[in-house]
Amino acid sequence: MDYYERIQNSIEYIEEHLQNELLITKVSSTSYFSVFHFQRLFHAITGFSVQQYIRNRRLSEAALLLETTSKNILEIAISFQYGSQEAFTRAFANYFGGTPSKYWKVKNTTPLQTKLNFLDYKIKGELTMNKPEIVYLKQKLITGYVYKTTLQDEKYFIDIPEFYFDFGKNQYYERISNKTAPNMAYGVSTQFQDDGRFSFIVGEEVAKYDISINDNFANTQIPEGKYAEFKIDGSVESVQNTRRYIYGVWLPNSNYERNNGPDFEITDVVNSVFPNTMKMKIYIPIK
Repeated sequence: MDYYERIQNSIEYIEEHLQNELLITKVSSTSYFSVFHFQRLFHAITGFSVQQYIRNRRLSEAALLLETTSKNILEIAISFQYGSQEAFTRAFANYFGGTPSKYWKVKNTTPLQTKLNFLDYKIKGELTMNKPEIVYLKQKLITGYVYKTTLQDEKYFIDIPEFYFDFGKNQYYERISNKTAPNMAYGVSTQFQDDGRFSFIVGEEVAKYDISINDNFANTQIPEGKYAEFKIDGSVESVQNTRRYIYGVWLPNSNYERNNGPDFEITDVVNSVFPNTMKMKIYIPIK
């Protein structure tokens, strides 16, 4: 069963439970992905979050009930897991541009969210964009400064360049001992949370850890193993598009599974000029 079929299993589960409580842990488990990885794949492929999809499907089905049944607004609100008619009305108006009681006036302005078919997203034929090199890496020891961000609304795309800027502005690199490649900045994604939050460590590779580090610094390890290496020589926007491509196109259509461990990237800080000339590599653990 491929990535698309596995995610479609989750879509079927969502459809069967639109009027029940939907826990993201249970939704993701039906596709046999971790919660974090499931959300990242879903967003990268569709362009919107799992939570957005569930909300829009519920509101769309609620709109159909308003048109085709005699159920009142409160009944419909409660059946789709809204705690009150007021909460339902706010969500409905935000999506459709009008309240439930006036839906007939605006029903043709916002299309209903129909059930997704992930098999429609599958790429036919050869992939042409930015094929990675498959490499085997030895274990790497990284010391760096810990930042926090989230997958939600692609906030990490905005945050990560700011993390690098903050790391340089505050000269945190001066506090890292035993560096092996001072001109190469590492960015390591780790500590993934079920709600989409994760840590991003900006730092450098070291020969051994400095056990005396404090404040918001941390030691982390990049495991030995097989990685897909994506090379980038372009703007910050091309970096972001490559991240989207990896999870939205390449990984689901490749013959590889994402392995355990962190994603990470290496930036050649000497030869990179922010924001238009970024020379870097992004690594994804695979098996």
